[in-house]
Amino acid sequence: MHTKKVIDHIVNWLKDYANNSNMEGFVIGVSGGIDSAVTSTLCAKTGLPTLCIEMPIHQAKNQVNRAKEHIDQLKKSYPNISDEEIDLTSVFEEFKKQTPTLSNNTLLDLSLANTRARLRMTSLYYFAGLLRYLVIGTGNKVEDFGVGFFTKYGDGGVDISPIADLLKSEVYALGTLLNVPQSILNASPTDGLFGDDRTDEDQIGASYDELEWAMKMKDQGYSSLDFANREKTVFELYNRLYKINQHKVNPIPVCNIPQDFK
Repeated sequence: MHTKKVIDHIVNWLKDYANNSNMEGFVIGVSGGIDSAVTSTLCAKTGLPTLCIEMPIHQAKNQVNRAKEHIDQLKKSYPNISDEEIDLTSVFEEFKKQTPTLSNNTLLDLSLANTRARLRMTSLYYFAGLLRYLVIGTGNKVEDFGVGFFTKYGDGGVDISPIADLLKSEVYALGTLLNVPQSILNASPTDGLFGDDRTDEDQIGASYDELEWAMKMKDQGYSSLDFANREKTVFELYNRLYKINQHKVNPIPVCNIPQDFK
């Protein structure tokens, strides 16, 4: 990959999109992870106003520290960067108090994790509406179009997605060239939605390197019969997640009414 050319291409794409849509700048949630760090840096390089927002909800201290380190570094290098911190913990806790839960519901933790992501999306669009900014997505290709590892109308609720055509390994390559803090480059990827130390790999069941391999094999027309042992396991996992999460990727189904019914 021609990393420098990719960076310049995305930065120009961001500028063109903002100008053509008559919007004033960008707003992005910064989590302390590689995807948001790379994406916010790309936005910063456009020269357009870029608002970086931290939105902790019972967040692990190391994640908060990485986010702050990255934002501080951006502010020192780019005068167009501003930041806000909105602690949504009390909002989240109040939501839980107001919503009944079924006892022994095994989906409760996942539902609450997705609620965290949707509270953050709401906060980003609040600022976007006030400032005439675009809400920037931070999903990469494996997450957005491979295994569907994002929350519908949460971190999937965005205006534009600058890095969604890049594999996770390619995002890391951009991060290195963009001088993303080493603490972020070295950190295990996590969505931070469960209030514990579980990683993306813990949740998905495979590493991003393995998922990238499976994605390429599927694109090349291979089937699970072509593999054995761990490769077979990962390939079947990828295909299962790809299938069940198409509802996140595809447009909302519309029930078309026959003309002679109208």
